[in-house]
Amino acid sequence: MRDYVGKSLSFRALNGALLAAGWLGLAAAPVLAQTKNPDRDAYFGETHVHTSWSLDAWLIGNRLTDPGDAYKYFKGEPIKHPLGFEVKIDTPLDWAGVTDHSEYAGVVQMANEPGSPVGKIPAAQPLILKAKDQAEMMRVALYAINVLVAGPPVKALMSPEIAGTVWKRNVELADQANEPGKFTAFCSYEWTSMPNNMNLHRNIFFKDCAKVPPTPFSALDSFHPVDLWNWMDGQRKAGNELLAISHNANLSDGRMFPTEVDTKGRPIDAAYAASRVRNEPLIEVKQLKGTSETHPFLSPNDEFANFELMSVLLGNPTGRIPHIVGSYARQALKDGLAMQDAKGINPYKYGFGAASDSHNTAVPYRQDNFFGGHSFTDGTIEARMSGNLVGGFFDARTEGTGGLTGVWAEENTRASIFDALQRKETFAVSGPHIKVRLFGGWEYTADMLAAQDWVKTGYAIGVPMGGDLPPAKAKAPTFIVWAVKDPTSGNLDRIQIVKGWTRNGQSFEKIFDVVWAGDRKADKWTGGIPPIGSTVDIENATYTNTIGATELKTVWTDPAFDPTLHAFYYARVLEIPTPRWTTIQAKKLGVAPPDVVAATIQERAWSSPIWYTPSEEARRNAKQGTTVADLKKKGALALNDAQLKALIVEKSTWLQNNVTGDKYMIIYGALGKGAAAKPLTPAEPGYITQRFPADQGELQLRYVGKKMALPALAGDAPDASYLGGTRSYFLRDGKIVTALAGTPIEIAVYKVGDKYLGARSNEFGYANYEIIQAPKEVSPLR
Repeated sequence: MRDYVGKSLSFRALNGALLAAGWLGLAAAPVLAQTKNPDRDAYFGETHVHTSWSLDAWLIGNRLTDPGDAYKYFKGEPIKHPLGFEVKIDTPLDWAGVTDHSEYAGVVQMANEPGSPVGKIPAAQPLILKAKDQAEMMRVALYAINVLVAGPPVKALMSPEIAGTVWKRNVELADQANEPGKFTAFCSYEWTSMPNNMNLHRNIFFKDCAKVPPTPFSALDSFHPVDLWNWMDGQRKAGNELLAISHNANLSDGRMFPTEVDTKGRPIDAAYAASRVRNEPLIEVKQLKGTSETHPFLSPNDEFANFELMSVLLGNPTGRIPHIVGSYARQALKDGLAMQDAKGINPYKYGFGAASDSHNTAVPYRQDNFFGGHSFTDGTIEARMSGNLVGGFFDARTEGTGGLTGVWAEENTRASIFDALQRKETFAVSGPHIKVRLFGGWEYTADMLAAQDWVKTGYAIGVPMGGDLPPAKAKAPTFIVWAVKDPTSGNLDRIQIVKGWTRNGQSFEKIFDVVWAGDRKADKWTGGIPPIGSTVDIENATYTNTIGATELKTVWTDPAFDPTLHAFYYARVLEIPTPRWTTIQAKKLGVAPPDVVAATIQERAWSSPIWYTPSEEARRNAKQGTTVADLKKKGALALNDAQLKALIVEKSTWLQNNVTGDKYMIIYGALGKGAAAKPLTPAEPGYITQRFPADQGELQLRYVGKKMALPALAGDAPDASYLGGTRSYFLRDGKIVTALAGTPIEIAVYKVGDKYLGARSNEFGYANYEIIQAPKEVSPLR
């Protein structure tokens, strides 16, 4: 039975192992001699990986390896793939934390172990495999996801004898793997909240394994993030330092970054913001199941926004469309700035990391060594390249390689790396070990980079990634940005600075190419640079490093800085194009590269942001916008549906965005009868996905140019304007309602005197849009 169950976790075996090891008297790993580097070194690590101890991993066939094997793999030793063949990491890691799901840990193994008391519990019967075939494993896996994880807690399977024993063994294996100065192993786990199939998972890391609780706080205790943070606060008060890293948000169905209410229906207020910032300093922006930096719907002017996208819901609920808004990090950073400006709170002030979420114990980090992340569902080249649906809900070919989190730390120890994570001096990479640094300040000059001690200067007169700019000492901030390639991967194409800012409830973004390889020239009008080209031979799945640079660095000054506006800046580093794993494996099979993904990829790195907060004096000098509250004080009246219909329907309406000064037209077509449904409140499940009651019509944008500063959630307005595309709209409860990728955007219109002003629901109480007479010119010279 050993080869069927794998490394079983029976009560007797585990308890015996713990007693034999002398659990309470485990000796600490010896500390290797290491000199602290005050300028800090880059250490690469894994923050999200599953072994056979995770319920879902075991169910899809991961039966051979445990957390101890994971640490061996990360250190460079070969281990077994769940299908039995050996796998080995390309470049060993410096640190890692195994994050098996805390919910029902060990339950499935014990349910399937002959003679186990767990197998006799009625609630465990659906978890018992009736056969060894893939269909039966998938049946049990989907049951576990949809009933145990997404459903209410099954108390009969929540025995502390199970969870506590598995957790103690996990801690023991981390302690055994920890080698201060050489390799750091953290005690960690995944809190697996998934209400209504919305992925709200967090990975929890403890600073000191000697102080961990007897059992983890799991989603069975509560699926609400605020309850997790309250528990974490309690741990911290008891002297146990810990932090949470939020899961890749693209799977959250728009609920990872709420701006109105939390999962309990409570307002996003100062208490929520403080609790989230205190407990959750980082977000995962890349893993096997896609990226969550941004999306073309949210960043239509970002030519690199379509990187390794995946939009699905775990468990594949019938009829549910995943939502983009609320699922991506850059938009949340911008929303955080707007909330800071409008309400004085910012819950989304986080750094970047990346990970894998592999369920194989081992992780594929490189395109030329890709072996999947989900056991038999993507474990063979034939399964992967056939488009097999992993877990029944995503095409294996759309799966990517695992990412990694880089930290800048004084030494390779738990304390030093944890502190780097806590202060957000972190960066994310898509797989290759690209190193990137970002410093922000007011006094950096180009000649400083020529000095050997430029890093020391960076720290001395500025702040590193994850920090806040000090008070202004110049007209605009300057940034030192540096990157060096992974010696085993592609050369570097360019470094970009991504800037976000806010004014009067609206938020904006712009991508600056700041340093690049070769002699390419920036466009005179846009500042962008042309593509670097490609050496990829798609047919043979090869490339050459004859273009690009091994190192890029510069000092950059923001050319459009406004000292009155909140802003953030982060660096994005791009490699030259190289073959994607699907192209490499298509070559091995002698078939065409699949058309559901790109044939090439530009691997990348993302630094954590640096934030700018205007002084009180600067804010007083800023031009103040008009809020809904201001309008109501002046006696403004909100238009009802009938008044809105008379004002806009079957009319060509000219509008001015009073924040940017841009003018454009919207043609509101005739309304036709639509399907009715009861409106939901923001706190109710399904609010984002609801169908609205309305007489629906089509609207069309006109006269929107690519140089217009597009406020958040405008979609690709220039493209829609040029192509003549339309968008549905309707009237409800005194609002004009449209949608971006399924998420409703409402506009209330107020009349004050002879003026009509519109307030968009995502602009935090500001009324920024004014109906105007047809202008004589649409886009005056600037």
